Amino acid sequence: MNEQISAASLYDRVSRVIPKAEWMGFQDDVEAILELKRKRNAVILAHNYQTPEIFHGVADIVGDSLALARKAMEVEADVIVLAGVHFMAETAKLLNPEKTVLIPDMAAGCSLADSITPEDIALLRKAYPGVPVVTYVNTSAAVKAASDICCTSGNARQVVESLGVPRVLMLPDEYLAKNVARETNVELIAWRGHCEVHELFTADDIRELRESHPGVTVLAHPECPPDVVEAADFSGSTAVMSDYVSRERPARVVLLTECSMSDNVAVHHPDVEFIRPCNLCPHMKRITLGNIRAALEENRHEVTVDPAIAVAARRAVERMLAV
Repeated sequence: MNEQISAASLYDRVSRVIPKAEWMGFQDDVEAILELKRKRNAVILAHNYQTPEIFHGVADIVGDSLALARKAMEVEADVIVLAGVHFMAETAKLLNPEKTVLIPDMAAGCSLADSITPEDIALLRKAYPGVPVVTYVNTSAAVKAASDICCTSGNARQVVESLGVPRVLMLPDEYLAKNVARETNVELIAWRGHCEVHELFTADDIRELRESHPGVTVLAHPECPPDVVEAADFSGSTAVMSDYVSRERPARVVLLTECSMSDNVAVHHPDVEFIRPCNLCPHMKRITLGNIRAALEENRHEVTVDPAIAVAARRAVERMLAV
């Protein structure tokens, strides 16, 4: 970040979504983080689900899983702090094996990543011999290593179709697989993993939103159940949803995804009314300014990947990035 940037000047970015009194409580941590980044030649990568004081305040690179994976490869800093969940930090480490990668809270996990193991994939390969395994990036490095190629919600269809085969194991998000299956002629065999945030949305929620907020445009993340995606006006990754709002400028919109996404997109669109049905990701919300500061001050918590696992996992991620 530019050395002239201060906590006070950053407030202009977030003044529409963070009250001044609340920002005053953040200022000490923000100033300390800006100085620590300069001192340690560090960058902060923040996922779209981070709160605005992180996303629009101290982060250097922001985006969805795919964007963070791509941009992680271009980072020239010595230290990467991943403001997100553990599998994202592992992915950053896979793509930057020589750099120090820190995650502010080791307990920032993911229900999808916890839903499948390499042993599960081994059993699936026995049950479906010769069928390639496409694994969502929301998985551990060990699971990526057991896969043929990774995907994100933003490129899942392209990845599946790039394999040129009639049948694919798509793991571990059942709803993502079912939603992608509606868009392709490739047969997708799904696992029963779910995102604990997105699985909470229902088609009834959408009906109630339309009744309470006439004319609202409903955007749904593809990790939502298929009936939710079908009832929505548009479905896409967090990056695609953000692009939709920028392009279409709906007068009133609801983003069926994690809470902070709406706050972060709203910063750029004062003319759009955001309706916010709030499902929080408890794992994303473990990341705070305080523990980002502590990570930089104390070099905690460093993320490592077993070299034997890293080679295969990196190959699966790089195959995805090449699509």
